[in-house]
Amino acid sequence: MSSVLSIQHISKSYGPIQALRDVSFDVPEGSVFGVLGPNGSGKTTLLGILLDVLLANSGTYSWFGGMDPARARRDIGALLETPNFYHYLSAFNNLEITAAIKQKGTDDRNRVLQQVGLFERRDSSFQTFSLGMKQRLAIGAALLGGPKVLVLDEPTNGLDPAGIAEIRDLIRKLSNEGITVIIASHLLDEIEKVCTHVAILKTGKLLLHGPVDEVLRSEDQVEVRAADMTLLQQSLQAMPGIRKMRLADATLQLTCDASVMPEHINEFCAGKGITLSHLLLKKKSLETKFMELTN
Repeated sequence: MSSVLSIQHISKSYGPIQALRDVSFDVPEGSVFGVLGPNGSGKTTLLGILLDVLLANSGTYSWFGGMDPARARRDIGALLETPNFYHYLSAFNNLEITAAIKQKGTDDRNRVLQQVGLFERRDSSFQTFSLGMKQRLAIGAALLGGPKVLVLDEPTNGLDPAGIAEIRDLIRKLSNEGITVIIASHLLDEIEKVCTHVAILKTGKLLLHGPVDEVLRSEDQVEVRAADMTLLQQSLQAMPGIRKMRLADATLQLTCDASVMPEHINEFCAGKGITLSHLLLKKKSLETKFMELTN
């Protein structure tokens, strides 16, 4: 899969504050890529650099395999903050003003309104819209001109559950239409539900990046006990797929590959002549994994 964006060793400081520290990763074409991290982790700073709003202290980035930056920007739509729409104007007329300011997409309003699911409300005034509809119109403004990449900073901030669901559905729809979407968020749930890839930042440092199901895979634990704990521990050290082992409170806690199920452990022990008196799968939540990474 080719990349629409390549980031190489980007660092940024504000005086003594290091906002980004040697950040490098690629964004695959067609992905929904989440930049995840707590508030203050450097997400917005990174997006600002990638959109030429801020200047990095060091490092480089390239869009579309090294395309000229001015040309590349025409293929990038961005929503870093909610646009100032006029409350008494219709969605259609608000987009006319936005298109004139951006100097693109003046004749693109009907397509964009259909794309974000607001075509039937194109003549309604902005003030009659729900929070989710207002945010969809803001995303519609970023889609004027038909960009190949859409960059969104905290797109569900301040929305109620219904509005959050609307934005998630829209992001999935845009991805299915072939648009690469880059989202910055501090919400694990948002990234887990809509993103295919993720980069996790903490205090400006890149912790992990890659496909969501790999980076945020929960490491479930299996607890086992037997009459002879020493023999049990020695035997399980030879079992393929067990990555970590820890003895706590007379219980052996195992971290295993995803392919290793509790029944496999039971069968392995039985083959060694060991009868387990305790066998329990303990699910670790993705939230726990994220908190461990960022704290």
